[in-house]
Amino acid sequence: MIYEDSISVTTPTWRENASLIERMAAIIPAHRARVTRLVRSHGSHVVDQVTVERLYGGLRGMTVLVSEISKVDPLCGIRLRGYTIQEVLDLLPKAPGADYPLAGGLYYLLVMGEMPTYDDAALVENEWKARCQVPEYVFKVLKSLPADTHPMTMFSQAILSMQHESVFARRYNEDLQKVDYWEAALEDSLNLTAKLPTIAAYIYNLRYRDGQYIAPNPNLDWSANFGHMIGKGADTDYLELCRLFFVLHSDHEGANVSAHTAHLVGSTLSDIYYSCSAAINGLAGPLHGLANQKCLRWLLSVREGFENFPTRDELETFAWETLNAGKVIPGYGHAVLRTVDPRFTAQLEFANKYLPQDDLFQLVKLVYEVVPDVLQKTGKVKNPWPNVDAINGTLQYHYGVKEFEFYTVLFGVGRIMGITANNVWARALGLPIERPVSLTTENLEQLTGNDTNQI
Repeated sequence: MIYEDSISVTTPTWRENASLIERMAAIIPAHRARVTRLVRSHGSHVVDQVTVERLYGGLRGMTVLVSEISKVDPLCGIRLRGYTIQEVLDLLPKAPGADYPLAGGLYYLLVMGEMPTYDDAALVENEWKARCQVPEYVFKVLKSLPADTHPMTMFSQAILSMQHESVFARRYNEDLQKVDYWEAALEDSLNLTAKLPTIAAYIYNLRYRDGQYIAPNPNLDWSANFGHMIGKGADTDYLELCRLFFVLHSDHEGANVSAHTAHLVGSTLSDIYYSCSAAINGLAGPLHGLANQKCLRWLLSVREGFENFPTRDELETFAWETLNAGKVIPGYGHAVLRTVDPRFTAQLEFANKYLPQDDLFQLVKLVYEVVPDVLQKTGKVKNPWPNVDAINGTLQYHYGVKEFEFYTVLFGVGRIMGITANNVWARALGLPIERPVSLTTENLEQLTGNDTNQI
């Protein structure tokens, strides 16, 4: 049982003067009651079953966690609080004159579960502006690292160093009541997310721009400020890309490596700084967050492999040669999706509008026309369609952000929005420490009746 008492609540009619914490406090009791009813009435209902094959296969495809924030629909892609990517892009509030949404509005949606008004989005954006000052010791930590330290290492270290600021850790040590854990977690989450664009920009400038420092612009929104702080404030097209990029990468269910890592660490009641640092470490792995780099490198290798822009037939031959050599075509396929990733489509539309003549983007479009048919002909691919990674590196490359190893930091900036929203709700629902049981191979042999002497 997660919560013993069912609590009813009347939806408040007030809005204008309420903080995000006050608004969330009004909706949590009803959701706790909903979960309590579900567990009491259907706690023994079987959701999924574990097979030996899945135990050895990394539990791929198993239903093992609850996430209030998002779900991947095989036919329409990620749904953020029930909304498709296209609905999110269409309905979320935008800064005056902007084509793409305010991240503050997205965060409001993830935390509150309802589509925000412009004022709701501004509420979060203003919270972030009030909390965006990065402690000086964080910059000192980053400058103390070797000059060639990987940007993801720097990002993880910067987040971890700020654990000193944790409201949750301090209040927990002051006997914070369990029912109020979520409030301290939300304070931490707002404090951390507010600082992410500044930290990411500082890392980029330290590694690639001779340590320049550009302060946040109070007149810009959270997403656009990143572009401003890496010296691209005058490039309004890149600021639009920032707005799109961080929204698209904000969440992707709760059981991918980075999200699950954060949940696992957070389930011990480690604060959000510990959890997010751990999540970034998982995101740094080649099988998780580095996929966008692989896609861009492959596209560049294709471009360099031809004296002129390849024809459709030449590209098809190249694709077959890649597959026949035992390699994969990065950016194509998805563990859950059985259609084109809507996040790919959103970026494709961005590129068609903002950089239609870019030669690398033209190659992305040609690959999109050719590769799915090639993969289908192999008869081995469940999903031959492009995912988000098939194009996002190309867009950054076009605007001069060509340092591949930094791309995953940008991924992490967006993803921490979803991770922190999940953490707040895990605390609100009183989710317990995650502690599954493991078996040895010998245990499984005994369970399955396998005769080890025959091996």
